[in-house]
Amino acid sequence: MIDIFLPPLLLVFVLVMIHAWFGKGVLERGIIFTDLAIAQFAALGSAVSLGYFHGDYLYLFTLGSALFSAVLIAFASHRNLHLEAFIGILYVLGASGVMMVLANSAEGMEHFKALLATDILFTPLEHVLYSSIVYALLGLLIWQLYPRLTGFMQELLFFVMLAVTVTSSVQLAGVLVVFTLLIAPVFMASMQKRFPPLGFAFVFGWAFSAAAIAASYTFDLPTGYTIVFLGALSVLLGTLMLSRKKA
Repeated sequence: MIDIFLPPLLLVFVLVMIHAWFGKGVLERGIIFTDLAIAQFAALGSAVSLGYFHGDYLYLFTLGSALFSAVLIAFASHRNLHLEAFIGILYVLGASGVMMVLANSAEGMEHFKALLATDILFTPLEHVLYSSIVYALLGLLIWQLYPRLTGFMQELLFFVMLAVTVTSSVQLAGVLVVFTLLIAPVFMASMQKRFPPLGFAFVFGWAFSAAAIAASYTFDLPTGYTIVFLGALSVLLGTLMLSRKKA
């Protein structure tokens, strides 16, 4: 039993931690769908690899696409334009690109479903360990380099690190899971004042993710979509209980 649950539990443990920090930055910038747009471009890179190169150069295409979108967003964030609209255009460009690339693939819809939410219950432990090393290196950059930069260079590093994070996360968990783990925990943390925001976000994310893994195993449900569903449902119920009426 522990052999089944250990890899996905370790995976959501590290995913929640790294994504909560980025989610805090995204909320502070007021560009909620940034990660969704970058994740969709990462999925586009994966689709190109699967659709045209039989899965070869998967990481290269995924990371390249994610970095491309991240650089565009970093550039746009310092221009006089409606940034959220620009990010929305990036998202629909990536989403339509995925469908066009996989349209003539015999297993196109299966690939598309996997890109949205992966069944992480069967994630190999070595994939979790490899991604943990990547996230640890990003954590070192966040701790040592990020606070020393300012202006455009700090924004560029933020979005580049987010792109690298999303590249690994999309392959492991899928676009919708990435968005849920990045936004749901910090959104809930922002509505309470009793506990430190990041600490609250960690515990909240771990709780609904672990519950989703257990539920997916017990009721034979797709793990990724169960995490998304429970995360969204928890935020909906929490918002009704914790949010305050406008003055």
